Amino acid sequence: MTKHDAYAIVGAGLGGAKAAQTLREQGFTGPVVLIGEEHERPYERPPLSKGYLSGKDEREKIYVHDAGWYAEHDVDLRLNTRVIALDPGAHQLTFADGSTLGYAKLLLTTGSSPRPLTVPGAELDGVLYLRRVQHSDRLKEAFRPGARIVVIGAGWIGLETAAAAREAGAAVTVLESAELPLLRVLGREVAQVFADLHLRHGVDLQPSVQVAEISGAAGTVDGVLLADGTRIDADTVIVGVGITPNVGLAAAAGLAVDNGIVTDEYLRTSAPDVYAAGDVANAFHPFLDRHIRVEHWANALNQPQTAARAMLGQDASYDRLPYFFTDQYELGMEYTGYVEPDGYGQVVFRGDPATGEFIAFWLAGGRVLAGMNVNVWDVTKPIQELIRSRALVDPARLADPKVPLEALVEG
Repeated sequence: MTKHDAYAIVGAGLGGAKAAQTLREQGFTGPVVLIGEEHERPYERPPLSKGYLSGKDEREKIYVHDAGWYAEHDVDLRLNTRVIALDPGAHQLTFADGSTLGYAKLLLTTGSSPRPLTVPGAELDGVLYLRRVQHSDRLKEAFRPGARIVVIGAGWIGLETAAAAREAGAAVTVLESAELPLLRVLGREVAQVFADLHLRHGVDLQPSVQVAEISGAAGTVDGVLLADGTRIDADTVIVGVGITPNVGLAAAAGLAVDNGIVTDEYLRTSAPDVYAAGDVANAFHPFLDRHIRVEHWANALNQPQTAARAMLGQDASYDRLPYFFTDQYELGMEYTGYVEPDGYGQVVFRGDPATGEFIAFWLAGGRVLAGMNVNVWDVTKPIQELIRSRALVDPARLADPKVPLEALVEG
């Protein structure tokens, strides 16, 4: 290739792989270089806390493409490769071995990393995080009947790993600083649903606590100490206290960074010919009329495809509504929309949460901002349409299962 004709993608996860695929599907015949630090070819992360972790899915199912896809589509896949510098002016990447790569267009899909626990003992063997497939493999080994598992953080990762551990027969304690799991994400009304779910399945859920120290002997974890002096015995501690976007490369290169790499609706960063997508991108959303950074699978799947089309000069902007899903025990759910913490006025339930089958709607000013369907399927599209319509809804009709969701779009 010549010095500056490559379309380079830094970050070889789901987002990077889908961007490379889109470039080829859209007819781009020039060099495509996909660069990743891991030794595994691109794979999806949700199975690491869901089907793969529970043993329901084989390892091969986690990968985005078959092993031969990259060579077959002339994608230069460079694994075990770390980019240490980006020079936007020179359109050049520098690798850890000192070599360089010039690019015509660059997409950053560098993702995010688990936020580390900063208490004494956090470095002990047996204190685990979940971000890579090797982490999931380690957890699978730890989840066995009678094992004492302590989960710090009752977010999605914490609750999904807790469910997998309980289903494997382990004794599970979940520690959370807030009053309820997922309180900031879902609000009190729906957060209680997840608290009740885990309590029914025998999880020792301890809210409103602070971890003071991880204890251990001979370098291996054996317990967790709380600020009030309580000690909880543990064979394994799982830390799920959030993630941070991997913005180091972009920040060092002078790109605008604010809770992620700042982009416009076309996923363009502040540097010419440099784009960003996925967990790392704080992108302007034209429907929501604000910048948002979304850390879920659907965003990593779809946003890089839009970025790839924008890199090719197409009029492609990203305005999909945020979407995520979870499976815990017998509960399966999908969430569509976007709500700021405390940014809603009321929650309306269609169906009774006690039955395990319902839809929850978050409203502000009489309009639906988001909907979450629990064990109720094939309703994502009408929920999306209802949100996009910005229709004023009657809460009584919204709660009535006899009223089709489609009928509410008309107000």
